Amino acid sequence: MLTRKDIEDLEDKILAPYAMKSKDSAGREYDEPPHENRTCYQRDRDRIVHSQAFRKLEYKTQVFVIFEGDYYRTRLTHTIEVAQLARTIGRNLRLNEDLIEAIALAHDLGHPPFGHAGEESLDIIVRRGSGKGFNHNLRSFEIVTQFEKRYPHFNGLNLTREVLVGILKHQTIYDTPSAIAYRKFKEGPTLEAQVVDIADSLAYLNHDIDDGLTAECIQEEDLMESSLWQRAVKKIGPEAHQFGADMFKYQIVKELIDMQVKDLLVATSEKLRQCLFKSSQEVKDSKEVAVGFSKPMAAERDDLQQMLNEKLYHHWRVERMTTKARRVIEDLFEAYIKNPQQLPYHVYPRQKEFAQAQTYDMIGNYIASMTDRFALDEHKRLFDPYQKVV
Repeated sequence: MLTRKDIEDLEDKILAPYAMKSKDSAGREYDEPPHENRTCYQRDRDRIVHSQAFRKLEYKTQVFVIFEGDYYRTRLTHTIEVAQLARTIGRNLRLNEDLIEAIALAHDLGHPPFGHAGEESLDIIVRRGSGKGFNHNLRSFEIVTQFEKRYPHFNGLNLTREVLVGILKHQTIYDTPSAIAYRKFKEGPTLEAQVVDIADSLAYLNHDIDDGLTAECIQEEDLMESSLWQRAVKKIGPEAHQFGADMFKYQIVKELIDMQVKDLLVATSEKLRQCLFKSSQEVKDSKEVAVGFSKPMAAERDDLQQMLNEKLYHHWRVERMTTKARRVIEDLFEAYIKNPQQLPYHVYPRQKEFAQAQTYDMIGNYIASMTDRFALDEHKRLFDPYQKVV
């Protein structure tokens, strides 16, 4: 049986000098005795998996709302795919897979219902009332530091600093660190956190193609405008079509991911050789983004992403879903702000007065905690006269 110390010794032997070793963690806000058999990052991962917010991801939208069908990715399946891709990349680069997995599993905990449409609506409404707006990175951070209450002596999950930085400074085309991230944490993210960022963008781009083709919201002819898609089609060969549309889709998405990951590993390895990092602390201090694609691959990915923005995310069916989602969010917020007494006691305590900004923040956080299903049911309860109230 391995002890925690045995695992930490293995990390010293196996991981790269610039990897974040468990024994070198900056620690937790509240001191806790180390576990006998698990490293600090293994414990973080386990706490995240057992959190209420993680379970709710099963019923939160990725692109296609859950009532559109069972095939499409939810926020939970997306999160698992990000963790899988990130661990594969991290292992090849000799990074700490446990830290990678913890950050990946937590990176979307703060997403509200209905995906980015829900977040945009909440941001506009909350900004109007409190001036702060809504940022799901910040919300994820607040969940693991405040709202999850599983321990008697502190709020939150008391995660390590490296995981918290990875959550709060998570950055992709859809994820922007809030200003609070830079005030609270001066150091840059670890290479492990950078790997999660890139794995998130990989999962978005390629798996949205899968879901878009399945929904017939995007066609092969549209995708042929992309040079990256054309190269993937050439690699799998014309015989892939002989086994049907589904088999072609699976093979092409697999090839797209493989091409991008291989490019990423080569480009990142070269960048790491240039950076000459001798420790994880040097990575944090430099704030250098060392994990990334080659320039040609980055350009091809940008072109494919732009094409998806035009053809998939603005398809009439997707627009109809997102418009409905925004309407549900707006209606719920208006109902609550007109009469906060409709909110549960644990959300809106009755024994004290709240300023407008506080009320807006409380309602925003409450709606953000909802799953798609709960938000739709709540909308029926509040606006359907024939629906049971309780």
